[in-house]
Amino acid sequence: MKIKNGFVLRDVCGEQVIMGEGIGALDFGRMLCLNETAAFLWKQAEALGEWTVDSLTEALLNEYEVSPEQAKADVATIVGEWQKVNVVE
Repeated sequence: MKIKNGFVLRDVCGEQVIMGEGIGALDFGRMLCLNETAAFLWKQAEALGEWTVDSLTEALLNEYEVSPEQAKADVATIVGEWQKVNVVE
């Protein structure tokens, strides 16, 4: 998977939000607020370019003290939300 062109993470008034910029995000018309963990995962996804739930799970395990099962479930939930709003492909 990868982040669709035109979507970026920005700090807006102390909140981490995904915003659409440019033609690639023309129909988006919203901002998505991310918690600390989701923002971390977005940054990892940006850095990796192409990624999987497993690669983001590994990054989460390296950063936070969480069980592998819980990490994978959390990553899958977050990625599922990103898919619902069409910011990843």
